[in-house]
Amino acid sequence: MELFLILLLLAGITYLLVRRSASGLTSTPVWLLWLVVMTPAFTWSLWLLLMGEEQPIPILLILIPFLISSFLYFWLLQRGRQDQSTEVSSSTKETTIKEPLKEFSFEKESENTQNSTRILSQTEEEQLKRCFPWEVYYLQSVDYGGQAVLCKGKLRTVPEKAYDKIRNNIQNQFGDRFLILFQESFQGEPFFALVPNSRQQQKERTQNDELNKPWLALTLALITLFTTTVVGTGLAGISPEQFQSNPNLLRNGLPYALTLMWILGCHEFSHYFTAIYYKIRATLPYFIPVPFFLGTFGAFIQMRSPVPHRKALFDVAIAGPLGGFIMTVPLLIWGLSLSETVPLSEESGLLRIDSLDPRSSLLMTLFSKIALGSELGPETAIDLHPIAIAAYIGLIVTALNLMPVGQLDGGHMVHAMYGQRTAVIIGQVSRLLMLILAFNEQSFLIWAIILFFMPIIDEPALNDVSELDNVRDFLGLLALTLLVTILLPLPATLTDLLNV
Repeated sequence: MELFLILLLLAGITYLLVRRSASGLTSTPVWLLWLVVMTPAFTWSLWLLLMGEEQPIPILLILIPFLISSFLYFWLLQRGRQDQSTEVSSSTKETTIKEPLKEFSFEKESENTQNSTRILSQTEEEQLKRCFPWEVYYLQSVDYGGQAVLCKGKLRTVPEKAYDKIRNNIQNQFGDRFLILFQESFQGEPFFALVPNSRQQQKERTQNDELNKPWLALTLALITLFTTTVVGTGLAGISPEQFQSNPNLLRNGLPYALTLMWILGCHEFSHYFTAIYYKIRATLPYFIPVPFFLGTFGAFIQMRSPVPHRKALFDVAIAGPLGGFIMTVPLLIWGLSLSETVPLSEESGLLRIDSLDPRSSLLMTLFSKIALGSELGPETAIDLHPIAIAAYIGLIVTALNLMPVGQLDGGHMVHAMYGQRTAVIIGQVSRLLMLILAFNEQSFLIWAIILFFMPIIDEPALNDVSELDNVRDFLGLLALTLLVTILLPLPATLTDLLNV
């Protein structure tokens, strides 16, 4: 039953990821792409159902469905793109207008400007050209790509000064008619793109909408508190029969529930308050309750307005993992000090909360040694206390979010640090390394599959050219180092030194 529920949850998440990454890019039905992506998970689940969890999945049964699934996915995706490229539908143009920030490859679109809609009249185009002082940005051409006005030229000053000056000039001339994007071409040349501001056209309706729904956020938080408390009672060693006969035993699940929700809440509120600081419209954190597994599938916020620049993108991205990690560390050490050591066995591993082998993670080993001291030896594992379980989950959540892929926090960070093109390369390499790591540690396999099918292209900031300062670059490197210390096992050279 638990396997079925986990598979159902994975199927739902995978469908949302596939729909988000493939919708509008291909004519291949989303359900078919989803079915191809889920083939490995269905195959492995069938093996576990027939052979039992005690029988390990053969390496070929892991590798072959994954390779076939990956090949079919990209083949179907590309075939759908070829079919779609034979005609330019009006619905695609409408999507570009409604979601201007999701289609930012304006340079490709400008190759066929004859069929593009002319957004500006000749008089307005001349007015636009006067918004570009030659000493700031030497304008060479004005093109029309899709639903955007592309202004290409040579940057003559620092990017931040150029963007602020030209944005103010355009806003003074055209008001809030356009969103003004400053991006780099595939050749590394910065250009301006003016996109019709549909959000401004819907300003009255947007202002009347309730962005933050406190009642919904509170309701979800209370439901999640209940589901995590129920799960926590089981982790505390209370059987369903005991709980049914004495509902007061529910309070035994509170240490796990409150610890987990505190860590997840601090993570998301760190994102939220940083977004508010930069005047980015964002929803309150919403928890996702589930009546099994961990009792929750985390929490999230949604940003409803563009990110102004790469500094804001970086700060909002790193705030969540940083806030969550700061809260995780003392709770993890406290929970580990309340835990018990047990003999190390063949069943001990990264995901065995009753027999955790901390050596699977360098950072987890260090925290365990700090908390348990000499109790943790070469032949011992850890039976985690509920508080330690929740904090350990918080550590895993931190690692997952720091992965430098797509729209994860780590993806936003490397985008802000190195630019969009380099971030895509880093994302591809990271997905490959995670897949290699999964062959050594099968606990990472589902994680690797989700990353592999996650979009690696991140939405740009309005000013996506100005670079970060040295302090933010240093913090970003520290965050990526933290990710490595969580994922990589304890090196053999430190085993004797720590006596573990």
